[in-house]
Amino acid sequence: MVNCEVSRSAARIEGLRVLVVEDESLVALQLEDMLHDLGCHVVGPAMRLRAAGELLDAGVGIDCAVLDVNVCGEMVYPIAERLALLGIPFVFATGYGRDGVDVRWTDVPILQKPYTCEEIGESLALCLQ
Repeated sequence: MVNCEVSRSAARIEGLRVLVVEDESLVALQLEDMLHDLGCHVVGPAMRLRAAGELLDAGVGIDCAVLDVNVCGEMVYPIAERLALLGIPFVFATGYGRDGVDVRWTDVPILQKPYTCEEIGESLALCLQ
């Protein structure tokens, strides 16, 4: 358990259903722990784009998402496009910062890896504005 402090902005995400798309097992587990500490319900994690697409096809309830930009060598943009069409806000998680994200997604918050629990909460609160 990560056990992070909850900031005011992060407190606004309590109870949200967060889709996690992350291909690295340890990163996904840590993110899941952090989201639980923030009071969120984790959907997934989906470790492949196909699995993320299947969750969306199934109509699983999702309030927002954390998307790793590069999932097993595939860019996550098809999932981002589907979420955008559904009106579901999301953040991109990447170790490359803004430079690692296609320019058409400049309005999407970036969660810089490695991230803290507080940064996750702040990024999700920002994408929900």
